[in-house]
Amino acid sequence: METSPSQSQNKTQTPTGSLAVVGIGPGSPEMLTIAAEKAIKNADIVIGNDFYINQIPHLFTHQKVIKSQMGKEVNRAKQAIALAQDKHVVMVSGGDPGVYGMAGLILEMAERIAPDLKIDIIPGVTAASAGAALLGAPLTNDFAVISLSDLLTPRDVIKKRIRALCTAGIPIVLYNPKSRTRTSLFEDVIDIAREHLAGEIPIGIVKDAYRPDETIIITTLQDVMDVFDSIDMHTVVFIGGEETRMLRRYADARGMFTPRGYHRKYVY
Repeated sequence: METSPSQSQNKTQTPTGSLAVVGIGPGSPEMLTIAAEKAIKNADIVIGNDFYINQIPHLFTHQKVIKSQMGKEVNRAKQAIALAQDKHVVMVSGGDPGVYGMAGLILEMAERIAPDLKIDIIPGVTAASAGAALLGAPLTNDFAVISLSDLLTPRDVIKKRIRALCTAGIPIVLYNPKSRTRTSLFEDVIDIAREHLAGEIPIGIVKDAYRPDETIIITTLQDVMDVFDSIDMHTVVFIGGEETRMLRRYADARGMFTPRGYHRKYVY
């Protein structure tokens, strides 16, 4: 029995392309994983926020590069899924794509509009790991990561989570701590932290980790507002936990350290 043209058009075609959501780490070429570099080099099309695309120009040879802007995440995801029907597409995401990155949105949308599309998630060095390495070892034990961006999460929910975490006494990493228009939420978070934590708790501030303008500041909970103007969207803030302490690594250079707990079990 022959298939009519209308019946043929209604059939869903299996995609022949693929989509990889690739984390490029904190921005330095040295922090890019081998898997991420391979995926980008082998892509037909690379799409992403221009801030991240501009960090990897050395990887582009034959690929078509599509730049987008902040706030266009949904449109960017739709475009990537559409292009991946017959091309090998890479969606670039800063840090790790599964940590406040594009992986979740891509999977959510593809589940509805392209369930047969082959999708790979390639991890990258997230800001918490990058910043922690520059500070020393503040995240050696349990810790939590919270974004202070209220574009997708209500402020009341963010503050509720911060309050719960402060009562747990573990280190907290703050992503997106402050923007040009959103400044009061960071102040509220510090006030909440001061209700539950000692003023001597170390605070680490890492801006532009592993990039040319890298800045590292180590202060305390009681003095952190003295460096309020140094904090922006390119900054990650580390609030120490109950056991986190300052660490002198070299002469006057201070770092942050949270014991793993070996001192409670072993003599050394």
